[in-house]
Amino acid sequence: CPRARGMQQSAPPYEVLPAEVSMEELPRSTTVLMEEQPPPPRDHLVWSLFTTLYGNFCCLGLLAFVFSVKSRDRKVLGDYSGAQSYGSTAKCLNITALVINIIIVVIVITVVALAVAGVIMHTPHYGPNSFSGPT
Repeated sequence: CPRARGMQQSAPPYEVLPAEVSMEELPRSTTVLMEEQPPPPRDHLVWSLFTTLYGNFCCLGLLAFVFSVKSRDRKVLGDYSGAQSYGSTAKCLNITALVINIIIVVIVITVVALAVAGVIMHTPHYGPNSFSGPT
């Protein structure tokens, strides 16, 4: 076990007590070393849910939601490396869906603005008064 080997290497070397020293005379203490747990990886579940509901371009939001759920399952099971892998995939899918949705919104706003300004979809009016030929 690598953890046991690491603990053995960090322990100080032991020395034999001289015969004139008694164990009862030595102070007794216990040292407990606590390792701080790393924070669990993020699963981006809420972001994936909003991407699924509001920006599900080519099902990227749904895929991000699936990977987020898988990441949360791995985190519950204690597999932090698997959770981090699924979480990063969900993050990439969410970013891709967000960028595509922003591009689509910008294109739609541009087309609507140009249509309102009359630059595109301008049809000439052909009515009875529009012909200015010889009378």
